[in-house]
Amino acid sequence: MSDLFRLLDDGKPIFGTDGIRGAAGSELTPELALQIGRAAGSYLRGGPVVVGRDTRRSGSMLSSALEAGFHASGIDTIDVGVLPSGGISHITESSGATMGAIVSASHNPAPDNGIKLLAARGTKLPDEIEREIEDRIRSAGTSSAVGPSIGYRIKSDDAYQTYLEFLTELSRYTLSGIRIALDCAHGASYQAAPELFSRLKADVMVHGAAPDGTNINQDCGATHPEALAAIADGRIGLAFDGDADRLIAVDEDGRVANGDVILAIIARHMKEQGALSGNLVVATVMSNLGFRKSMEEAGIELVETRVGDRYVMEALTDRKGSLGGEQSGHIIFTDHHQTGDGLLTAVQLLNVVAGTGKELRQLRAESITEYPQILENVTIDRSVDLSGAKGLWDEVKDVENTLGANGRVLVRPSGTEPLLRIMVEAETEEQARSYADRLASATRMSLGKE
Repeated sequence: MSDLFRLLDDGKPIFGTDGIRGAAGSELTPELALQIGRAAGSYLRGGPVVVGRDTRRSGSMLSSALEAGFHASGIDTIDVGVLPSGGISHITESSGATMGAIVSASHNPAPDNGIKLLAARGTKLPDEIEREIEDRIRSAGTSSAVGPSIGYRIKSDDAYQTYLEFLTELSRYTLSGIRIALDCAHGASYQAAPELFSRLKADVMVHGAAPDGTNINQDCGATHPEALAAIADGRIGLAFDGDADRLIAVDEDGRVANGDVILAIIARHMKEQGALSGNLVVATVMSNLGFRKSMEEAGIELVETRVGDRYVMEALTDRKGSLGGEQSGHIIFTDHHQTGDGLLTAVQLLNVVAGTGKELRQLRAESITEYPQILENVTIDRSVDLSGAKGLWDEVKDVENTLGANGRVLVRPSGTEPLLRIMVEAETEEQARSYADRLASATRMSLGKE
């Protein structure tokens, strides 16, 4: 039995919280990519579909197979090559395409890859459409186009420049005199980020911009901002992940500024400028307690969602908000875009720096006081039922009672990896680490891991 049909027969959902991800060539095979394209193409009434990817070695194989599936369903594709996911989203919306597809595993290591399908507006597909496409994959009932109805591939020669022009126009100030250090994670932003900020006249130092197909996210980028902090040397650091949909910053003192810090700075500035629609910000349950208190202090309503930028976007749409994001660095500006875009976030953050004339470290100090937060990951089986882990939940309740209003506990399974994520916030790092270790141990004991 082929890997494709073994995967389909195990009964597990194909689409996760952020598209489809797996080890390229074994879990995410070209056969599966072909069927995804055929099923998604059969759902559409017409094309074209924009397809782009990051720098992984497997990206060319999987994007070619995905495009072949669309072609077999009679749908043309526009291949934009290596481009940040925000650029693929922008081109999908601005070109009038009926769908977009991003071949990337985002922050995952190089052997993994993934496929994310986008609606015509450049947003992630709603769950119900993903389920319909999945049903079509499982039924294998799609017919093939023949003759002149077969779709074909159009290589885009201007998507990259169109995206850069879009970002350049959003910068309201010259960045002359602002010293920045970029970490492109050897990923999709390796060309776009250096060119963008050079166009904006910043003093740019570049790191992580030599992709070889196997080094994406390897000890660099938004998942390892400490690497940029070590070499930024007083510059504002901007670290992107593999597909550049998230941004983690580093201030002039070398302190990492995660999505909570970035969101707090921008939200408070937008409110001062009268640009914060609905006087609200959407964030997830992972947001730091300090961020919550910052929004309360500023008189900004905080709308909370599940972890996942798709849920942030859904809440922004429901509440007609203009700003939302995640601690991981996914920030959404609905006035300009319908999905997370690390390069756009970087432009907006530097707009605040240039517009106020303040350093990032000063803006940080004025905007947020973070509570120490410890995150521990415990490896679990994907199919494990946590509801029966009584020992774990008893420990969680005890820790929460001890912390009271001066801390927080969040235990949740990862949506993309076989991990249980345990987050603890407390008044001191020592407390947070102690409680996180205690809960991780309780998890392993409850699941028979130790």
